[in-house]
Amino acid sequence: MKSIISILFSIVLLSCSAQDKGANSEKYRDVSNDEAKELMAIYQNLQIIDVRQNAEVAQGMIEGAVQMDISKPAFYEQIETLDKNAPVLVYCAAGGRSKTAQEIMQENGFKEVHNLKRGYGSWK
Repeated sequence: MKSIISILFSIVLLSCSAQDKGANSEKYRDVSNDEAKELMAIYQNLQIIDVRQNAEVAQGMIEGAVQMDISKPAFYEQIETLDKNAPVLVYCAAGGRSKTAQEIMQENGFKEVHNLKRGYGSWK
């Protein structure tokens, strides 16, 4: 009887753990252009972060975005000025650097960070 209870308890713990991971993945995911536009429409407090370098930003930015160049050491200090409880949309030129930024922000306690798939190159 004790072994049955132990097995059932283990199953419950594993299922709760799986649910947490599923919910977490919704908070840190790649989004399409359409999904990014939905986020912009839904969240008035959406923080849009462009992690590209100056020469790239000179070619244009998403409206409302703030540049925080991930290649600069100051990037870590800059993200600390953001609201960690408000949602973030992060992008670069093609999606690679912004994915790295998303991971850094997650590790630093940001609750919700979305990465724009294919970056600004596909946004235009």
